[in-house]
Amino acid sequence: MTSDVGSNELMLPKIDFVFKLIFGDEKHKEITIGFLSAVLQVPKGDLADIEIINTELFREFKEDKKGILDVRVKTRDGRHINIEIQILPTEFMPERTLFYWSKMYVSHIKAGDIYNQLKKCITINIVDFKCTPLKQAHSCYHLTEDSQGHRLTDVLEVHFLELPKLFEKEIPIEENDDIAQWMLFIDGRSKEVMEMLAEKNTDIGNAYDLLKIISKDENARMAYEAREAELMDQRTRVRSALEEGKAEGKAEGKAEIIHALLRGGMGVDETASMTGMEKKEVEQIQKGIL
Repeated sequence: MTSDVGSNELMLPKIDFVFKLIFGDEKHKEITIGFLSAVLQVPKGDLADIEIINTELFREFKEDKKGILDVRVKTRDGRHINIEIQILPTEFMPERTLFYWSKMYVSHIKAGDIYNQLKKCITINIVDFKCTPLKQAHSCYHLTEDSQGHRLTDVLEVHFLELPKLFEKEIPIEENDDIAQWMLFIDGRSKEVMEMLAEKNTDIGNAYDLLKIISKDENARMAYEAREAELMDQRTRVRSALEEGKAEGKAEGKAEIIHALLRGGMGVDETASMTGMEKKEVEQIQKGIL
């Protein structure tokens, strides 16, 4: 049974709940394999036997109202991959990433094991805000020596896919770039664009077909709308705090609003943009100088 209200409207793949339904389903893991093959630049055959670990989204969502909304993958050679999407700006994203990467890295070793049993862990962050100063939408990080570029170890790999940068004129995007195609699909800004991508890329076509199916599912639609409302509430709290600070017109009130925005998960750049302040001033308030 499907819901008539909004059932013909496609859900946004970048809403974490929908993203998990598309990329975190063992029954449709060929979609996840296609995505990982593009991002990691490895043949699909190398990912043929992946296992999607955290799959029971509906039960988790019902019990704790939010669920585990990242996608966790294990490869046949024991590597772990975590795919996470972040819609709202998140302060200290690099530190947060390394914290969760480290938990994933040590999670598959037991007391008494030796270090060579630790397996490579990969984090893929898809963010709907600017997270790095680089003039590129996709960036990849490893642990390397400063002057010679020697890679100390290959166990750490972190990717950032910054969706807003797809639409910046100074950042060229290749039409046939598989990663850019996936990012455009996940962004979901245009149904026409998604249909065009589905025709060009078979894996995206499979993802688009699944998106159309889950967009008509009543339970998925209700959970999606609940998640949208939660995100809207977070944005509203930020906006309300901003307007309250402007109304006070006091230095201490301004500092309080900046702290409220940052605590709400907004980054320094976004906070400066919303308040019309200089980035340096926001950073000074953040550090308690002003």
